[in-house]
Amino acid sequence: MSFTRRQFLASGVVAAGAALTSKWTAAAGNRTTGARNVLLIVADDHGYDMSGVGTAVHTPALDRLAREGTLFTDAYASVSSCSSSRSTLYTGLYSHTNGMYGLAHDVHNFSLLEDVKTLPWMLKQHGYATALVGKLHVKPEAALAYDAWLLPEQAGNRDVAAMGHAAGQWMRAQGAKPFFLTIGYSDPHRAGDASQFGNTRDWPEVQRMSYRPQEVTIPSHLPDLPGVREDLAQYYEAVSRMDSGVDILLRELQASGHADDTLVIYLSDNGRPFPGAKDNLYYEGIHLPLIVRAPKATRRGIRNNAMVSWIDITPTILDWAGVSPPQGYRYLPLPGRSLLPILEQATPGGWDEVFATHSFHEIDQYYPTRSLRTRGYSYFLNLQPSLRVPIASDVALSPSWKAITSTPGARLGKRTLEAFEHRPDEELYDLHADPDEVVNLAGEASHAHVLADVRTQLARWRTATHDPWMAGITNPFGPAR
Repeated sequence: MSFTRRQFLASGVVAAGAALTSKWTAAAGNRTTGARNVLLIVADDHGYDMSGVGTAVHTPALDRLAREGTLFTDAYASVSSCSSSRSTLYTGLYSHTNGMYGLAHDVHNFSLLEDVKTLPWMLKQHGYATALVGKLHVKPEAALAYDAWLLPEQAGNRDVAAMGHAAGQWMRAQGAKPFFLTIGYSDPHRAGDASQFGNTRDWPEVQRMSYRPQEVTIPSHLPDLPGVREDLAQYYEAVSRMDSGVDILLRELQASGHADDTLVIYLSDNGRPFPGAKDNLYYEGIHLPLIVRAPKATRRGIRNNAMVSWIDITPTILDWAGVSPPQGYRYLPLPGRSLLPILEQATPGGWDEVFATHSFHEIDQYYPTRSLRTRGYSYFLNLQPSLRVPIASDVALSPSWKAITSTPGARLGKRTLEAFEHRPDEELYDLHADPDEVVNLAGEASHAHVLADVRTQLARWRTATHDPWMAGITNPFGPAR
């Protein structure tokens, strides 16, 4: 029987510790098959932009990785904000559950709840060596418990070659010990320099790719304005630089002798850093690239249309490693599922919905929203609709936002600026008739039955994931329920 994510949550199955009947799980349980290493590659603000999916950006390394593994074409972050999204990757918990409600750095100062266990911590308990190269952006650092933090993020530093070589040196040093290595790129996040994307200089071992504004692909959430095109051209250059880093990293993995025993996962934390994408739960904010390459897969180059979520990444890695969360952990069952059993399938059944959550981005940017996305509809519950929707500071300072707000009548794609900045308490969109999520059907009698169903599903999910914004979840005299 196939389970929807909703049924899976209700079933009480411990996702990351379940006895999944897949060849990957069977191999993980047999340590004589060799190491079960993991390379998790996390891009920063990379939208669904690769040459292999039709965008006019040059990404040969990612395209090759997709041909060697599985490209999930319907993959979604569970939140479109940097620290919150990364916390989901490392804990297998939604950000409203794990406490990482907003950004970790500087005065924002959001942090995981003290009893939350992380992926590197769980793997270390089972003999894994762990290392992070580059960006962490989750607090507290002690909870992540990496053995080594190589080349921590530095403002403006986009030296992807140095990151790849540091990773290679560390992998070679591990010998036969299984490892979990995370690569946290800063590209293609905005850099705050004249180019906005760290493109004001050449970087070692990277063939610089420059793009003409007339060459870029305009996403559906942006208007076709000269300032937007110029901004996208700079973003493309940062994406290509990161792709060069992925190429160096994968060559280092091959040289280490571990390419044939390492699960490689590539993804991004949230949507591209443009208005209407990053910091929003609309399609362009959370629909992101996900590539998984498993050793000894019999089918490669699969394009898998399962609706999967970043909440599934921790269960997938734990499944690969043959590791379960600690017994008695109060956050069990983890809400996600392992992707390993469906890696070699194009259209697996029972993967037809994803949930998403947003609370804060920066400390003064509060707009709590909960969302459900299915094959046919997207639904958004805006918990404080009287507030104006905030714009992430790097986006607000971007040439794109300046071009949009200085052009009379400019829209965010088909959406007016007024509709973008002021939203009702509920939004319901028919994704077949309205993929740009513009025509709100929440007040239409013809869709009352759909609205009632998604309301019920979302409420059940919020209860199951202990959403503290939901009445009855928090307790002023003791631990949250």
